[in-house]
Amino acid sequence: MAIKDIFLPLVSYPNPTTMAAIEKSVAMASHLGADISATSVEIEVPAPAGPFTGTFVPEGDASIEEAPEHKKSLLNSRRVLEAFEVAAKSSKVGYTRTIAPCAAEDMAAVLVSQSRLKDLSLIAVKGYDGGQEKMIESLLFESGRPVLLFSEQSASELSNSFDHVAIAWDHSAQSARAVGDALPLLQNAKVVRILTATDSRTPPVLESGEALVSHLAKHGVEASFEMPKIGGSSVGKVFAAYVKANDIDLLVMGAYRHSRLREFVMGGATNTVLGHPPCWVLLAH
Repeated sequence: MAIKDIFLPLVSYPNPTTMAAIEKSVAMASHLGADISATSVEIEVPAPAGPFTGTFVPEGDASIEEAPEHKKSLLNSRRVLEAFEVAAKSSKVGYTRTIAPCAAEDMAAVLVSQSRLKDLSLIAVKGYDGGQEKMIESLLFESGRPVLLFSEQSASELSNSFDHVAIAWDHSAQSARAVGDALPLLQNAKVVRILTATDSRTPPVLESGEALVSHLAKHGVEASFEMPKIGGSSVGKVFAAYVKANDIDLLVMGAYRHSRLREFVMGGATNTVLGHPPCWVLLAH
């Protein structure tokens, strides 16, 4: 199934999504021939409690709309949507735009609900941002749809197409789901590489990789299989190095094969990629 409908959550508070990230998102939608729906989350930020809170101001008289940080969130949400609309019109892609006012703790649920009827969610990652990582996790675990990530910091350097694709393969349910979700992108790629990061080049590992090569061939995708060594590093760092060495545009991988707590404590591949995507990254769970 081709990707025809993309969901783009836009951050308004405390640091809004950058213009470069918005333009890159729209450029990718244009490349894929997809419509793109942007939602700017307007976080309701109450005024900080002061020493006279509730003393001289009758309860209910202080409106959240008057809180300085809420005004900042409101202004930012309007600005990012305006920037999105300008980019979408310039690229001549089909688009819709929405503002979603909500409390910070409700943001993930609002975005998950909107993402379920889209082909994928496209997210500009700010880099080791705890609040944003929770949002991405919610989309991964609860939307039933894949997530396409890219580094906001490196947005201008990224390709607008997926010519060179790498698949991180470990024969898990998560990586199998990611391959299935990425199939339309794989079929349009010029080069597809399958990699299993391991120090144990056992027959089962080799057979699994070769079986995926055969499976993809039935879908018109010609792929090769490699087993880069971990060698005392981490799987996430191996992926990042592989991406750089082979000019990879898109990395396809399953998310959270291990528990989220273990990923956080031991520095799993998903945690590394969420902190700083080395290229475009399609994640599925």
